Amino acid sequence: MARSTTVERNTKETEISMILNIDGTGKGEIDTGIGFFDHMLEGFSRHGFFDLKCNVKGDLQVDCHHTIEDTGIVLGTAIKQALGDKAGIKRFGSFILPMDETLVLCAVDLSGRPYFAFDCEFTVDKVGYFDTEMVKEFFYAVSYAAGMNLHIKKLSGENNHHIIEAIFKAFAKALDEATTKDPRITDVLSTKGTL
Repeated sequence: MARSTTVERNTKETEISMILNIDGTGKGEIDTGIGFFDHMLEGFSRHGFFDLKCNVKGDLQVDCHHTIEDTGIVLGTAIKQALGDKAGIKRFGSFILPMDETLVLCAVDLSGRPYFAFDCEFTVDKVGYFDTEMVKEFFYAVSYAAGMNLHIKKLSGENNHHIIEAIFKAFAKALDEATTKDPRITDVLSTKGTL
């Protein structure tokens, strides 16, 4: 049975509808109103083999902050719901992803305990209509809503587009590994007996 869920979140700042299938084929249907953000989420979907349908109406007349952060909250919530009790999953995942001159490391632990470490700097304020400072805010929101330990580190890189894209793709690959089922794991991979 596919591990999938639908999440809706409506506030005075954003209206978000998301369908996530962890066991997908990488099909993304994304409309956030921010072209570069759509491109990043499409890359996340494709490279993690997650089916992701995401529609966002945000207060972009203010700026992109609420749209991106709230989408992170919803994605984290969807990951948590789709995984259920996490029985049989590997729990840990990591990936070092190259993209031209850029090299990014991402490591994930689906421990149920949120923690976020981000070691990356940008040299421009925006890529398209996407504020580069929102990369950190997005992944912080994902990690805390999902209850995951998430580490992201830029090992090298100069082009801000490449760096951000490598981050999203590295996260996708690490999450794909962490959510993969291992037949040797018959319950949850924890000495506590729960995640």
